[in-house]
Amino acid sequence: MPKPNELYSSDEEVAEVVRRFESCELPPADFNHREHLIVALCYLLRMGDAEALGHLRTSIGRYAAAHGVNPSLYHETITVFWLRRVRVYVGRAAAGLGLTELTNGLAEGCGGSRLIFDYYSKELIDSEAARRVWREPDLRPLDF
Repeated sequence: MPKPNELYSSDEEVAEVVRRFESCELPPADFNHREHLIVALCYLLRMGDAEALGHLRTSIGRYAAAHGVNPSLYHETITVFWLRRVRVYVGRAAAGLGLTELTNGLAEGCGGSRLIFDYYSKELIDSEAARRVWREPDLRPLDF
């Protein structure tokens, strides 16, 4: 698996990230923003938005439980925000790009993990309500 900021060299390498996440073999230290986006990308390529979100909820909960992380730390607003951002990235990507190319362009195409704070205040993101259910941004509307 590439180190942060390194490119993936094959579709199999990308699929291995998803497989290791789903089997809970991927250590939490290796499941960072980029890996979250890769999982979201792969789910969106295989299924519709609603199904991808449901699958993410279930998979993140299972992964958290397997690694002793409190499953109540799952954050609906953050998950939906990034899923929507990845969906737009996929829609704007050049037709015919393969999984490796999509993945390698994903971090640049979706912005860094702090992008969410262009749309949400820390207070809203830290709220229990935003953790449980989707909340619209409070700083500016989604423009993607």
